[in-house]
Amino acid sequence: MPIIKSAKKRVRTANKATVRNVKTKRTLKAALKSFHTSLTSGGKKSADAKSKAQSALDKAGKKNVMHKNKVARKQKQLAAKAKAAAGAKKTAAPKKATTKKATPVKKPVAKKTTKK
Repeated sequence: MPIIKSAKKRVRTANKATVRNVKTKRTLKAALKSFHTSLTSGGKKSADAKSKAQSALDKAGKKNVMHKNKVARKQKQLAAKAKAAAGAKKTAAPKKATTKKATPVKKPVAKKTTKK
């Protein structure tokens, strides 16, 4: 146990922060779990679960419970899973090769006038 008054206060504030962080992590895990279960069941609930999961991720990033880059990566993964579950194509169709070559357009050159 700390003896110094400021150290005692730091212990109290750290405990409060721990409780807040644990609550945020718990709601995040619950939102992610409900999203994954809604993906397997399908239906319109998956869109709602996705928005709740992304909201929980945003809150975790805002409160510094999770790093902002990790939050962005998880949101990207959620979107990819939702898109794959919806049956959309994962990659775009390749573009057709064009046979015509584009000819560069010549711009008119302005003539310089010289003073006499």
